[in-house]
Amino acid sequence: MSEANAPEAKGLPTIDVNEYGGKKDGVKQSTNRRLFMQLLVFRAPPGRAPVSGGPNAAPDAMGAELLKTLRDRKIPGVVYADAMDPRSLALLSWSEDPARFVRDVRPLFTEPLLSSVELRDDFGMIGRTYSTGHEPELEWSLLRRPIENVTNEAYRWHVWYPLRRRGAFAKLEPIDQSHILREHAALGMAYGQQELAHDVRLACHGIDAGDNEFVIGLVGKELHPLSHLVQAMRKTRQTSEFIEKMGPFFVGWVIGASRGE
Repeated sequence: MSEANAPEAKGLPTIDVNEYGGKKDGVKQSTNRRLFMQLLVFRAPPGRAPVSGGPNAAPDAMGAELLKTLRDRKIPGVVYADAMDPRSLALLSWSEDPARFVRDVRPLFTEPLLSSVELRDDFGMIGRTYSTGHEPELEWSLLRRPIENVTNEAYRWHVWYPLRRRGAFAKLEPIDQSHILREHAALGMAYGQQELAHDVRLACHGIDAGDNEFVIGLVGKELHPLSHLVQAMRKTRQTSEFIEKMGPFFVGWVIGASRGE
């Protein structure tokens, strides 16, 4: 008997995996669509020659060729120069279908250009967009806003990091959780309104190697406001009382982006 035709088991909760936003035209918005994003960081082998692949590949030349490959194959993504490692690059890619990471992104690392790189497993991140229940434009928030932020040519600095909250947060009453999250969100919105920093929020429960719960991306025109925002967040109740672990932090300078078109 298929699951679709199986009788409902008595006493079990009804599972709802939809995302919900605020009301639109008097009706609460809902969707079962979301965007997955993956960050892969890798170190190029030593070498100076700007050639395609091989042991002499220069990181900058490798990044430029990777960007060209993404555009040629219509794979959406952002290529970064790692600000903290002169030999490292990173690739941020996204899709509503996470199988695309296996189908389209994974093969890039078996081809000549990237076959000799060393993947930085300590910086690998993956997550999915999620709703808070109040978004005025739900599908834009879930599917388009993150892409617009990471591909905005004015925002050349990106900082990515995972985090995990203490279990005590989940035991709080919903009203208390709401107040804590509202304080945190209001601070982030203030930076966004002043064009200092914009964020990408991803949930990664059960799909993160380090058992983290969220992946956060901060993007902006300058690096200092991104650092300033993280510093300011330390004073919020969520961070000061309920964050168990943050990082590692990946600091990237955008080489270029492919919109997959």
